[in-house]
Amino acid sequence: MRSLFKTLDRATLGDMGLVCLADGVVGMSFGAIAVSGGLPLWFPVALSILVFAGGAQFATVGVLLAGGDPVTAAMTGLALNGRLLAYGLTVSELLGQGWMARLLGAHFILDESVAFAMKQTDPAAKRAAFWVCGILIFVVWNLAVLAGALAGQAIGSASSLGLDAAFPALLFALVWPALSNGTTRRRVLTGGALALASAPWVAPGLPVLVALLVIVPSALRSGQSATPPTKA
Repeated sequence: MRSLFKTLDRATLGDMGLVCLADGVVGMSFGAIAVSGGLPLWFPVALSILVFAGGAQFATVGVLLAGGDPVTAAMTGLALNGRLLAYGLTVSELLGQGWMARLLGAHFILDESVAFAMKQTDPAAKRAAFWVCGILIFVVWNLAVLAGALAGQAIGSASSLGLDAAFPALLFALVWPALSNGTTRRRVLTGGALALASAPWVAPGLPVLVALLVIVPSALRSGQSATPPTKA
């Protein structure tokens, strides 16, 4: 691990530290909101260790706190984590050769770890950036979630400090950077409209999955464009 740190320059390590600090704040919020909302303390902690994907964790807990069933919550998290499949193809050569190393490395595939790896030009630096960033965020995130969960247990009701309102605000903050893209913004607005329209008619938690229908047409078009033309 020490050799990986030595491979990276101070500027990169400093940037990773800032990212870890920001993720720690979000992790504490996640743990506090989940437990104060009524979930047991072990749930956000176990979810963070086993899933380790902030957006998917927020979505899963959001569905459960809204009254959705566990299957719907899990499907929502899996749908959000679908983008990590593409990340896996991008950084596959950085994970190592043995199956254990690749299994562990797959757990550290994050937006941040992939971004830091892709910023490097040297292959050794790419690998070091991926592993160092992934491990640092894993440690910070899980400690922060545990601290937040303990705080949430002490707080009691999520509404006592307005944490029930903080949950959707945090979700909005997570997607805000992506809204600068016009196409993404239109899809988000359309998906939100679909979710609101379907809310009175479907079970709690399902409106989130209904909102994902907006990506189906573009996915079908992408699949058609990727199909090679047949020879006459």
